[in-house]
Amino acid sequence: MKKLFGGINLTWTKVIILAIIAGVYTALMAIIPALRYSSFITITATMEVWIFFGILIIMNSKSNKDSALKCFVFFLISQPLVYLIQVPFSNLGWQLFVYYKYWFIWTILCLPMGYIGYYMKKDKWWGYLILLPMIIIVSNEYYRYLSDFMFSYPKYILICLFCISTLIIYPLYIFNNKKIKIVGTIISCIFIIVATVFNILNPPIYSTEIMSNNEEHSFDNTYKVYLVDKKYGEVSIKYFDALENYMIHAEFKKEGKTTMILESPNNEKQEYLINIKRNTYEVKKK
Repeated sequence: MKKLFGGINLTWTKVIILAIIAGVYTALMAIIPALRYSSFITITATMEVWIFFGILIIMNSKSNKDSALKCFVFFLISQPLVYLIQVPFSNLGWQLFVYYKYWFIWTILCLPMGYIGYYMKKDKWWGYLILLPMIIIVSNEYYRYLSDFMFSYPKYILICLFCISTLIIYPLYIFNNKKIKIVGTIISCIFIIVATVFNILNPPIYSTEIMSNNEEHSFDNTYKVYLVDKKYGEVSIKYFDALENYMIHAEFKKEGKTTMILESPNNEKQEYLINIKRNTYEVKKK
């Protein structure tokens, strides 16, 4: 592991090959529908894996300038490649590149971040302060994906483990100073514990309206509505003044399939199959 953080002869050829592999892999993760709600899709949207790449490049560079340029070129190749490969498979076509603006800003920032990041190799206390913003970002992503994991178990388990592992590995293997290692590891553990406890105390809920009163689904506040399996959450009928209509409001607690019963005052029942995802759903009348 120590060789990974400073023992690699990182030539320009290796940087370019790594950038191409990272870009192609990320694009494939975005293209494959089966991976849409999994740990593998996270690399397309959030930064924890890209931070890992950046730190590996910084720690295996030969100077501040070398670090800055290699980080910059890595992202300059990999990020556009992610979108370029997706173009033939996306309904947006070339318009997909509108999302590249966010990553282009980070690509430009790689120049100063790579330059400053190289000072982590000096093994000083202020070197850890350079690392700390990355620790905070990864901790925030861990908090986010732990919530997704709790809602969609066992999905997102791999990215949660990746975040935990890197939060511990960075202070342990970037620095040689024992005090920095210990303090850095303690800080990472505190972030992990706080994020975990907060998620446990505030379990994820997907709140949404899933059905409106219309010709196909007629109901009002005299009707009853409930889920057959209550572990998936709760549903209720609410009146929205702005819409001047009744809606079925859902507070989903976990991913899965269950049946919703809509019962009239005359005890007539309509059954609907609900397929719940982390931030979407499907409703079909049985």
